[in-house]
Amino acid sequence: MMGSVTWAADEIPAKAATCLACHGVNGNSTMPGVPSLAAQNARYIYLQLRDYQEGRRDNPMMSPMAAGLTRPEMQELANYFSQQKLSSKGFKADPDKVKKGIAKADETLCAMCHLGEFKGQNEIPKVAGQNFDYVVSMLKAFKAKTRTNDAGNMTSVASTLSDEDIENLGHYIAGLN
Repeated sequence: MMGSVTWAADEIPAKAATCLACHGVNGNSTMPGVPSLAAQNARYIYLQLRDYQEGRRDNPMMSPMAAGLTRPEMQELANYFSQQKLSSKGFKADPDKVKKGIAKADETLCAMCHLGEFKGQNEIPKVAGQNFDYVVSMLKAFKAKTRTNDAGNMTSVASTLSDEDIENLGHYIAGLN
């Protein structure tokens, strides 16, 4: 965690209120292509905000949102969302695709960076329980090299994935809680 501030259940940092429109109550997105921020690693959230702000990551909604944030505001947002509880998305993963996703995750050594059960660490995101559509879109973006703020790690791995692999990984990862 980047800081020691904790929030009461009814407290929301002022800047976080804007985030909730897309990222959902307490950072639990219900929008298929939008990631949940709840329980995400604080360092990862902070680095992504900074990458949006500095142009290393581009998104028509997020880049302008991050543009005016100060470093302390980014840290506050990162800390707040990292302390929220991730809720289940109710995703119904296809068991056959999950098995294939597990096999592909093992083959590509996903746990070396994302750790077991995809809980993430430091600047490596927690992807367990993310929205299926978001997982798939990010894997496709890394494969197409339209998202490159990863020091080459994900673009390298994603370049080896077929569309079927990406869908299977999506089922596996979105089905984790």
